[in-house]
Amino acid sequence: MDPRIREHAEIVADHSVDLDAGDNVVIVAPPEAADLVTALHEVVGDRGANPIALDSNDRFSRAYLRAREDDFETPSHEQALIEETDVYIAIRANGNVTETSDVSPETNAAYSQAKQPILDERLSKRWCLTQYPAQANAQLAEMSTEEYENFVWDAINKDWDAVREHQAQMVDIMDPADEVRIVSGETTDVTLSVAGNPTLNDYGEKNLPGGEVFTAPVSDSVEGEVLFDKPLYHQGREVTDVYLRFEDGEVVDHSADKNEEVLTEVLNTDEGARRLGELGIGMNRDIDRFTYNMLFDEKMGDTVHMAVGRAYGDTVGEDNEQNQSAVHVDMIVDMGDDSFIEVDGEVVQRDGTFRFEDGFEG
Repeated sequence: MDPRIREHAEIVADHSVDLDAGDNVVIVAPPEAADLVTALHEVVGDRGANPIALDSNDRFSRAYLRAREDDFETPSHEQALIEETDVYIAIRANGNVTETSDVSPETNAAYSQAKQPILDERLSKRWCLTQYPAQANAQLAEMSTEEYENFVWDAINKDWDAVREHQAQMVDIMDPADEVRIVSGETTDVTLSVAGNPTLNDYGEKNLPGGEVFTAPVSDSVEGEVLFDKPLYHQGREVTDVYLRFEDGEVVDHSADKNEEVLTEVLNTDEGARRLGELGIGMNRDIDRFTYNMLFDEKMGDTVHMAVGRAYGDTVGEDNEQNQSAVHVDMIVDMGDDSFIEVDGEVVQRDGTFRFEDGFEG
């Protein structure tokens, strides 16, 4: 086994979920990630915890969803399992990245709504979502298998304490802020309030890799328009050039050059799906290319991402309302050129360079 897999497993256990003796651990992974699942079982055994592995094969999901189509109920046995779980580890890896592309957006939305209570329970646990470098993901990223393996582990197996310290500089700017403005070229100019909402430092805990700082907008504060110029890969479909226009926090107009119906179905999932649940700023410069994998792409340096749908509870202050939705869909704006981030009227990033970095021109 590649020693980087064992290192990956140890980072998940010790850094991301703080594994302890006696913990009940659920590991959810597809067959392509068997080596990482094996390494995690070794590490879990070393730590005296109790693992169970569940297969998240996309072929199984497709077969079920196409047969059922609608009228889903929350699976009580799965809910019971998660309630008894201390640690939840989800691993992404694909045999076919478009396996579920012929499941209708309506079916996906209905299933997401039915499983919302399970998701809420999962998010209350110690959890981590990570990636194994499978061949299909390499192909989607237009890399060789070896090149993609190097890319994934360079982004994951790193000094996360150093990352935390670097990103803390941006947290210190955002956390006390009232208003943020994002401008990119002539296509994106959006203003939102973050007053009273904490800014979190993602340094490889719940998401591995980490590499962003993020918060939740005040749900009715978003005004302006955004062109997400990086593609969205959702439900096995590529959605390109997503455009959203906001008034009083709500999406009042939207379009996409490709697969607009997927975007429409996401926005129609429920009332909260038409509001932003997250504003994130990518800061992981070891992620230096777009790979059609949001777990990595949203962390890219020189990017900003926004998510329609559910806001994470930890990013919402006690005096503000948490946006609720069965979906949380991230989309990315390239901030490398002709762009800036303004916080309370002061430019804090221009053309991808932060004010605390060499070369910043305010």
